[in-house]
Amino acid sequence: MAYDLQKESDVKEYIEKLGIEYRFGCYSEKKPDVCHLLGDYLESIKKDFEKASKVYRSNCDDYGYGKSCLKFGHYSFLGKGKSSANEKGDPKQAFKYYERGCDLKDPESCLHSGLLLVSKSLSSSIERDVKKGFELLTKACKMDNANACFYLSGMYISGVPKKDIKPDSKPTDPSDFIVQKDMKKAFEFATRACDMNNMYACANLSQMYQRGDGTEKNEQKAADLKKKALGMQDEIKKQQRELKFQQGIGT
Repeated sequence: MAYDLQKESDVKEYIEKLGIEYRFGCYSEKKPDVCHLLGDYLESIKKDFEKASKVYRSNCDDYGYGKSCLKFGHYSFLGKGKSSANEKGDPKQAFKYYERGCDLKDPESCLHSGLLLVSKSLSSSIERDVKKGFELLTKACKMDNANACFYLSGMYISGVPKKDIKPDSKPTDPSDFIVQKDMKKAFEFATRACDMNNMYACANLSQMYQRGDGTEKNEQKAADLKKKALGMQDEIKKQQRELKFQQGIGT
């Protein structure tokens, strides 16, 4: 049957049929990719976050679908999809599912599990483990996750001292660091992230070429990368303006 997506009745019928197809493909044919699509359908179309959460969790636990582990990790972290709106997020459970997704070779899951472990702000909820977090971020970067490469670059730019170093001290011995400052490695990871169009990495890379940090000075490359970063920034602003305009039409 051909649907006229300009007609509201046809759109509603198409959406309902889509939901039926996803349910059949998930529950009857047991296809993990279709189960994930069912979760997305329940989330974005039906706005039934509790059901979507259950689908994502089941698809991760029962079928080992990495992207669903990532989604349920997000739900767990935010406290989304709970039966009670007052239930808070659970970083420990989120990490469990992010790590599961990472084991299943989902790069975004590796990124988020790594970020949870290196975060200082979550140390009261989840034990900080910079070494393991660094390894997870490295794994994500190797799977071409631009954000992970960018964060690794930042860790090499500043260095990460051991937590038992006094706040007012300035550690200099290599043994004082979990990740030692290394501008050459920072440059390498920033280059990789910029090549994958991470705007912030391109901006940092521009400064590195300008100052000669981790590489030889090159004003032309610095200018080119600055132009690239500003171009990406303008594109993001344009997309945000278009989104706000479209939202305004519907009000």
